[in-house]
Amino acid sequence: MSEAPGGGPVLVVIPTYDERRNLPRLVPDVLDLDPRIEILVVDDNSPDGTGEVAECLAREHPGRVHVLHREGKQGLGRAYVAGFRWGLERRYEVLCEMDADLSHRPEDLARMVEATDEHPVVVGSRYVDGRVNVVNWPMSRLFISIFGSWYARTITRLPIRDATGGFNAFRREVLEAVDLDRIESNGYAFQIELKLRAWRSGFTLHEVPIVFIERSEGDSKMSKRIVREAVWRVWRLRLMDLFRKL
Repeated sequence: MSEAPGGGPVLVVIPTYDERRNLPRLVPDVLDLDPRIEILVVDDNSPDGTGEVAECLAREHPGRVHVLHREGKQGLGRAYVAGFRWGLERRYEVLCEMDADLSHRPEDLARMVEATDEHPVVVGSRYVDGRVNVVNWPMSRLFISIFGSWYARTITRLPIRDATGGFNAFRREVLEAVDLDRIESNGYAFQIELKLRAWRSGFTLHEVPIVFIERSEGDSKMSKRIVREAVWRVWRLRLMDLFRKL
């Protein structure tokens, strides 16, 4: 992997809730990619002890694995905002989003970070170049995802194929320009809103093909409430965009 822009370190933010079985499998593979990569686990007081597992990993990898504990389950969007703030207060030049459930491959992360040399926002895309790169998804879940991305980009005008994906890399200047305090979405709509705010702040979005693998351990965090939020939230984002309120 080439150096991050400016040769600075990379922070991979990994939100967790009941991921004690997956986290020890993911962390070493991510750290092995490049010595500049560090990980911040943002744990929402997981009942299964994920926070304690994360602390053990931090002791095993001092200076490279960090843990941010939050009180209770506060949502994906707020977890990422907390992680980004933590990273921006430090020296990281590239900040990445990555799931803890092994659905995002470390080898794809390496290519995404490398792409930030030329692109300020890199989207790990499941649907680029006319292909569908998902493994072990039922047709119902695949339909929801493809329709959701089409729905989001049609309404918001985002110039990417995978508007809802949660595997992304940002140069620090993008997150500094985006007012994180103004982000309202908390579920998967957060991914749409963050990309839209970055794009409307003048940053280009670049898609890198990835392979998404359905989790084999633990329970999916997808719910009807999350889907409902995304359905109505994109219309609010569109109106805010039209009236220049983003």
